[in-house]
Amino acid sequence: MSWLRKALVHLALSRSDAALVKASGGAPRQVRGQTLDPRLQFLEYQARQQPVDWNTITVAQFRAQTEAGAELFGGPKVGGVRIEKVYITGRSHSVPARLYLPTVRDNSAAMLVYFHFGGGVIGSLESCHRLCGLIAKEAGAPVLSVDYRLAPEFKFPTGLEDCIAAYNWAVDNAARYGAPVGKAAIGGDSMGGHFSAIIAQEYRKTRSPVLQLLIYPAVDFLSDTPSMHEFADAWPLTAATVDFFMKQYLPENVDPSDTRISPIRAQDVRGVAPALIYTAGFDMLQDQGAQYAERLRDAGVKTTYECFETLPHGFVAFPSAAPAAEAAIRKIAKETAAALKGNR
Repeated sequence: MSWLRKALVHLALSRSDAALVKASGGAPRQVRGQTLDPRLQFLEYQARQQPVDWNTITVAQFRAQTEAGAELFGGPKVGGVRIEKVYITGRSHSVPARLYLPTVRDNSAAMLVYFHFGGGVIGSLESCHRLCGLIAKEAGAPVLSVDYRLAPEFKFPTGLEDCIAAYNWAVDNAARYGAPVGKAAIGGDSMGGHFSAIIAQEYRKTRSPVLQLLIYPAVDFLSDTPSMHEFADAWPLTAATVDFFMKQYLPENVDPSDTRISPIRAQDVRGVAPALIYTAGFDMLQDQGAQYAERLRDAGVKTTYECFETLPHGFVAFPSAAPAAEAAIRKIAKETAAALKGNR
């Protein structure tokens, strides 16, 4: 991506709210009494001028578009954090990962294992680069960002198994990086939140995470809540996108109600790790995230929930697109850091 194109895009987004709304159809985008941030309304409007042809787009093209977006809107690097590449040995595969190590350490703060977004099909370590750096710096704790394998090359449950291997590696190696011995937290956005919720359920009795951070998590592949319909055309996650992901990620004859695919459908969620759950206002997944928070609370799990009403799905990946997105990930980083230190 040329520096000129990047500069022009950010120049366009630097206009006043009124100018951006005028350039995006003339009226603020409002649903459920929520108003979409003008900068993100502008990006949504631009995306609608060039809709995706789901009959011809390839997975490789979709991935390339996602990486271009991360480069365009990922934001600046976080100072005071060193990055180290590590490999995690799984059952039959060495999982690449990126370790964020803060210059100023807090030995009371647990290591966080983070899984990026993308429906199990797209996304990379770049999708959550700034958030992972901010959490590491704010908490003074190591953060492990996992480059799990993607579908359709590796369908369910391969990506999940890579994430489980990474979590176990973190528990075993936390002390090497100045974190409490034998402990780790898990977190992720969208599909990453999906993996985190499953791991929290499966490890509730042994090696339970100290925290599950779920950002607009996909916890129900059979969801038919109002938000699935009201935001079916919202950018960047649409109903067509969800269908595309599911066709790539799920093997034939797999039951989507399986709790390793739809963790909200577990009969009992008592005893899972304390949760921080964040959703986006303009997001198909808003309701299922809120419902999962309610389920955890009803089961006696310490749970904090917040909806960022002006933001769409995927905001972790584009903090520099709008000040509201940057403010949201900074708030998430601060609250996650407090939880990793046991201060919530």
